[in-house]
Amino acid sequence: MTKEEHIRHWLKSADEDMKDIEWLFQGERYMKALYFGHLYVEKVCKALWVKNNVENIAPFTHNLTRLLDGIDTGLTNEDMDFLNDLNKYQTKGRYPEFIENLEMETTKELTEEYINRIKFIDQCLRKKL
Repeated sequence: MTKEEHIRHWLKSADEDMKDIEWLFQGERYMKALYFGHLYVEKVCKALWVKNNVENIAPFTHNLTRLLDGIDTGLTNEDMDFLNDLNKYQTKGRYPEFIENLEMETTKELTEEYINRIKFIDQCLRKKL
């Protein structure tokens, strides 16, 4: 696959995940919505990584800030802190010893705020593509 094909793949897959995020939010599955929210941002980050690197295969990591390391994203330190916080949904959302606490702290209001922030960061990152 060409660089452009890889980028299109990541963005198309991310767009499909946004439908899942909205469906999960409507179904009051807030922690899972943010698990997919993390996945959504991860895919956009991987598209941007591919654009900014020689290789076409993004690194096998789920860490959002690591994927963006060294890339001019236009994001603020506050945005990067948010991405660091969002990382917990991909790690803690996978392991049973963390799920119960994460589900309790992930309220409708928090999820709505995070989804709005995810959409804002997505717009920022896609401008760099």
